[in-house]
Amino acid sequence: MPRVITNEGLSVSPAVVLSEDSPQENGVHTNQYSAISPPASPVAQDEPFSTYFEERVPIPESENQLFSFRKLWAFTGPGFLMSIAYLDPGNIESDLQSGAKAGFKLLWVLLVSTIIGLLLQRLAARLGVVTGMHLAEVCNRQYSTVPRIILWLMVELAIIGSDMQEVIGCAIALNLLSVGRIPLWGGVLITITDTFVFLFLDKYGLRKLEAFFGFLITVMAVSFGYEYVLVKPDQGELLKGMFVPYCAGCGPVQLEQAVGIVGAVIMPHNIYLHSALVKVRNIYSLKEANKYFFIESAIALFVSFLINVFVVAVFAQAFYNKSNMEVNAECNATGSPHTDLFPLNNSTLEVDIYKGGIVLGCFFGPAALYIWAIGILAAGQSSTMTGTYSGQFVMEGFLNLRWSRFARVLLTRSIAIAPTLLVAIFQDVQHLTGMNDFLNVLQSLQLPFALIPILTFTSLKSIMNEFANGLVWKISGGIVILGVCAINMYFVVVYVTALNSVVLYVLASLLSIAYLCFVGYLVWHCLVALGVSCLDCGSRVSNQPAVLIEEQSEYDS
Repeated sequence: MPRVITNEGLSVSPAVVLSEDSPQENGVHTNQYSAISPPASPVAQDEPFSTYFEERVPIPESENQLFSFRKLWAFTGPGFLMSIAYLDPGNIESDLQSGAKAGFKLLWVLLVSTIIGLLLQRLAARLGVVTGMHLAEVCNRQYSTVPRIILWLMVELAIIGSDMQEVIGCAIALNLLSVGRIPLWGGVLITITDTFVFLFLDKYGLRKLEAFFGFLITVMAVSFGYEYVLVKPDQGELLKGMFVPYCAGCGPVQLEQAVGIVGAVIMPHNIYLHSALVKVRNIYSLKEANKYFFIESAIALFVSFLINVFVVAVFAQAFYNKSNMEVNAECNATGSPHTDLFPLNNSTLEVDIYKGGIVLGCFFGPAALYIWAIGILAAGQSSTMTGTYSGQFVMEGFLNLRWSRFARVLLTRSIAIAPTLLVAIFQDVQHLTGMNDFLNVLQSLQLPFALIPILTFTSLKSIMNEFANGLVWKISGGIVILGVCAINMYFVVVYVTALNSVVLYVLASLLSIAYLCFVGYLVWHCLVALGVSCLDCGSRVSNQPAVLIEEQSEYDS
């Protein structure tokens, strides 16, 4: 059965839960998600408003099959679009720095982070499947006005920070491919233009759009896989680093890098994105949809993990403990025009995605440099597109926008692109490491604003009914989210303390007070949702089970 359209023009799942006092119009149920949720502003429309993809991919019917490859193929798509965020230029830079600074020793951190990411994406997908609404839309209905606006602003900051890294990554790739002829600002303008074009590919069919993303992931796999085969990493050391959770001889530099890996892999806007992408399937059975979306997400993140491993292993094998002087000598010997990037000292080599391409060219030939740049271009282009979708979903959900699609794309692009273009104009391609560090800190600060709401709402029976998190998921989810947020806060503290400015310390302290107060507000709601009833004094969330429109068994039949 296809999804039901409510009088508010919102697509909801036919098995979405209702309060007992849910209103009816002309005999059709409308859903407020819980008896105490604030209703959305009704909008009179002749036709239901389509927030994004109009097409719905049909799911083949089959009787009493435990598993069907045909159904898995029909569900395949949203997970791979979600996995793009695990392969953006920020992640690639974190990977190569991990290899250059710690060798193979932090691969296990990458593995654990990816597994944690999979568990969090499972919650996001379940919310979208069961409610028929994505996380931003649910936040709009469950939080009061002021917290809702603050939450939207925080998530927008995360999207802007991520988008800046992605667009700059594309610009760096174009600079490398053109041997410096395309300046950074020129690459940004090219990326903006082609992103507008690619974003409307779904007009030719949603499956074609998903296939295009699959092609870009394949380009990354082939590009970075080529570098992996070329460098021939030590497989024994690779497996040891992946499955032995220990870092022998590691110090503060490696610890900060490990924290950076967690922050790069688990991105706040990706939770909002995945909860929206799963809405593009015609779902007959919620249990079946949850199962296949989880399998698809696991496959997609396994592919992304392998690509990340390729990058870590290449730089671990070729450049771990290399000094600037060694790299300078090698670049001189091969006639590279970029020897000035590596000063004549014995300091350990520091690389980013630009210098990474240069050193690969110096040690392994021009082909290694250009193939690296192609991989970075695919990573930047694909993640820029998914970042734009995230911006649309978040803005539409939190602000309940009713604009044309082009106007929404233009606004969300402009918000993210304006600061990126300014950076590109006033910075050169060789001095972007400081900006990337700042953007990583910015995104780390925003993590609670995705992780806490997703745990809150997937634990509410008034929203999820029988699909609400059980006790094990509540406890494990709470521990994981607490751990991830604590790790990222450590990363922020390390960054701020390195600034060595009293004024910045005072400013950071004042902002920290406001930040922690708002996080505390979200945690309070989350604890109520998790069943800590003694805190339920004025909370807007309710954990009382709701009434199903129809028995789920009717949809499973």
